[in-house]
Amino acid sequence: MNASADIQTLVTSLGAAARRASSRMAAAPTAAKDLALLVLARRLRESVPALVAANARDLHAAAGLAEPLRDRLKLTPAIIETVAQGCEQIAAMPDPIGEITDLKRRPSGISVGRMRVPLGVFGMIYESRPNVTIEAASLAIKSGNACILRGGSEALHSNLALSAIVGAALSEAGLPSEAVQLVPTTERAAVGALITQPEFVDVIIPRGGKGLIERIAAEARVPVIKHLDGNCHCYVDAAAELEQALTVVMNAKTQKYSPCNATESLLVHADSAAAFLPRLGSLLAAKGVEMRGCLRTLALIPGAVPASEEDWSTEYLAPILSIKVVDSLDEAIAHINRYGSHHTDAILTTNHPNAMRFLREVDSASVMINASTRFADGFEYGLGAEIGISTDKFHARGPVGLEGLTSQKWVVLGQGEVRG
Repeated sequence: MNASADIQTLVTSLGAAARRASSRMAAAPTAAKDLALLVLARRLRESVPALVAANARDLHAAAGLAEPLRDRLKLTPAIIETVAQGCEQIAAMPDPIGEITDLKRRPSGISVGRMRVPLGVFGMIYESRPNVTIEAASLAIKSGNACILRGGSEALHSNLALSAIVGAALSEAGLPSEAVQLVPTTERAAVGALITQPEFVDVIIPRGGKGLIERIAAEARVPVIKHLDGNCHCYVDAAAELEQALTVVMNAKTQKYSPCNATESLLVHADSAAAFLPRLGSLLAAKGVEMRGCLRTLALIPGAVPASEEDWSTEYLAPILSIKVVDSLDEAIAHINRYGSHHTDAILTTNHPNAMRFLREVDSASVMINASTRFADGFEYGLGAEIGISTDKFHARGPVGLEGLTSQKWVVLGQGEVRG
């Protein structure tokens, strides 16, 4: 048997086991799922030395990586404690599974509603951060799903150690250890096999660079929950409170440059530009941020450089900001909907009608009034954790937490009614 056939056999075996486990997870009582999460938290704390040792093997092999990439790979005692606390937080959250909503009595006598149910099996493909293994596992457990995880090759030893702890926690709680499985190979062919098995996998969630997500979206034969870019905007309206706007825009751009919810493009109404942009420019320059602006921006910010057409649609993930002066709210909304990535966009304004128009008309997964785009995050939204962020328009949109890993089915309650 050749290597490709071996990989296919391996992934098929994982898929079949996950499908079997998903039936048991869907029927699992809340108490068992919460127990598994609490046991997982305890076992993570007990396993700190072993986990740090496994992570050291990955860090040694990744000695040639750039420091930011090595930093993402680290599994320190503090990070392990954070993910353990995350398991406990998810255990304390309400169980969405089995909830019946919108129950309405019909003239026929039947009552019709919708029940929340697990998706079944999700596959997750992610890079670098080994803590994602626990985040994905804990959300899968609480939402009554099974999952197949394929982490980055650079974190293989860390992920293998973490997945073994998850399996042991599931078994201790009386749940199938196969509910969370890790693909134990770094072969790229395993990804291709995982994303083309609709008989075993109900949805794929890629979490990583644009190249990875584009490949998954192009080749998958199962639905994909994804976002390709985080080209997020702040718009400073004519009626903005400028001190507040300065604080929010600086946070949205400079609190951290690499997340997908950092602001990459700034729009400023012409009526606010002269008072706002020179002050903002000084603050950004002091932090080493390169500013690429339209002609009106260049006249107001010394040191800014001309923006190209490409800049308006670029996710920099770096200390670079594109800036454009606009003449109206209409122009701002049109610009965001044309050049944005439908991820997260914010308006800074004291004008309530303008704020409401922005909420209604900006076509993004998260739309904000007078708040930093950096809040677009599952933890900040009260989801406990997130499996990723979706810019798709169906099923899940925005940060995907427990509810995003569920679906709904119609339920009908009757007392012998028949249709005439």
